[in-house]
Amino acid sequence: MYSPIEPYDQGMLDVGDGNGIYWEVSGNPAGKPAVIVHGGPGAPFSKHGRRFHDPEAYRIVMFHQRGCGRSTPDAGLLETDLSVNTTEHLIADMELLRTHLGIERWQPLGASWGSALSLAYAQRYPERVSELILYSVTAGRRTEIEWITRDVGRIFPRQWERFRDAVPEQDRDGDLAAAYARLLNDPLTCERAARDWCAWEDTHVSLDPKHRPSPLFDDPAFRMTFARLVTHYWANDCFLSEKDDLVENAHLLRGIPGAMIHGRYDVSSPLDTAWELSKNWPGGDLVVIDEGHGGADMVAAAVEAANRFR
Repeated sequence: MYSPIEPYDQGMLDVGDGNGIYWEVSGNPAGKPAVIVHGGPGAPFSKHGRRFHDPEAYRIVMFHQRGCGRSTPDAGLLETDLSVNTTEHLIADMELLRTHLGIERWQPLGASWGSALSLAYAQRYPERVSELILYSVTAGRRTEIEWITRDVGRIFPRQWERFRDAVPEQDRDGDLAAAYARLLNDPLTCERAARDWCAWEDTHVSLDPKHRPSPLFDDPAFRMTFARLVTHYWANDCFLSEKDDLVENAHLLRGIPGAMIHGRYDVSSPLDTAWELSKNWPGGDLVVIDEGHGGADMVAAAVEAANRFR
């Protein structure tokens, strides 16, 4: 990654529904626009998000999606209305931010959930996207959600049983994300549910022997915000209908060059989504790295792609 830099501009953008999103811009004010689209939902990029792009060549935009990071209100607060936090809202927020910053076209770089949101935005506004860089590729499909919350338990049976048994018995054979979302909306059960959810997140993310638990989950406030947003989205199929299938609709990206970087050992997000996407997206090149979910070599490959597109 490039050396650390500080933003030269930042602010809060009123996006409606009582929400404000934090944004910042770094790099070259006259450079090629790029936007960092973070994962989660609810896991905002830190200052390291500024380091994917050459700061002399790019105008680097970062923002925190609704409800997380420095955006307001905090989704970790039970009184925060999550009904106005959907994929449709996030797409609209990105487009409002682009207009606010006076950008004609930009290059989304998205990781994990951020790759799905980048795909959704690019398929809605292809004329506003110069290139796409995606790593730890996901598409928000029901099959992916079922895999993460249930099927991957075949690989981690002890940890998965603990994850499943943390919800009421009558909910254990149903939608586990929805069951956790209900627990996370109850002041009597939300703290324990956030710990249990994040413990499972740390388990299923990788088979890479170099993987280490995320220190972010040590923070109770981060755990709550992250868990409430992830379960809210997953319980609602990421607010994507069958007609919004991001893999099936990848033909809408025709004419947009792109790079997809995915880990062979990523059991959280199996490689088949990125593989199918590469077959449906003319111009979308797939690079497979022998790592788990978001490893260092994958980050280096994303930096290399940004260098290629500058």
